[in-house]
Amino acid sequence: MGRSVEEYVKGYVAETVASVTAPYLVEGIERLTELFAKARKDGSTIFFFGNGGSASTGSHLANDLAKLTIAPGQPRFRCLSLSDPVPTLLAWANDLAYAEVYAEQLKNLGRPGDLAVGISGSGNSPNVLRGLEEARKLGMGTVGLIGMGGGKQKALCDLSLVVPSQNMQHIEDTHLIVGHLLCSYFRDERSR
Repeated sequence: MGRSVEEYVKGYVAETVASVTAPYLVEGIERLTELFAKARKDGSTIFFFGNGGSASTGSHLANDLAKLTIAPGQPRFRCLSLSDPVPTLLAWANDLAYAEVYAEQLKNLGRPGDLAVGISGSGNSPNVLRGLEEARKLGMGTVGLIGMGGGKQKALCDLSLVVPSQNMQHIEDTHLIVGHLLCSYFRDERSR
């Protein structure tokens, strides 16, 4: 017989905590905080995109940054999940290619100085890679929330937060924790 539920839970939580507290990840979160603070101050837009669970993480973070960080005397975050406009995604996927769904949206919406956050467990999702390539052409900053060593995506990002795990659930947990940590920081510390 395998581990008990209690043992499994403790092991799972311990692995996720180890991922979140890895020293280089903490340093990356500090740099990400600086990039987000600059984007807010400059009125730049932060675009999130990914697939599956990573897409929902991007939607979640765009929502939380826009809503939960409002503070008197502080500019609001301008953020958008490119995974959310389903008709737009389907139109580009049908008429051009699924790999282009984020790149084409950024051609319409992205400006120099904006920030593109590509979220991918593997770092090898073709549509996320193309979105980041297009963001760079447009003069946008690029960030990767990645796992599994970073894949091809790592080379396309000004800042890569690579979760030290091969387990997709731990990677996605860590991405969401990083996002919640940033939102809490901007709500609690930057609003003073």
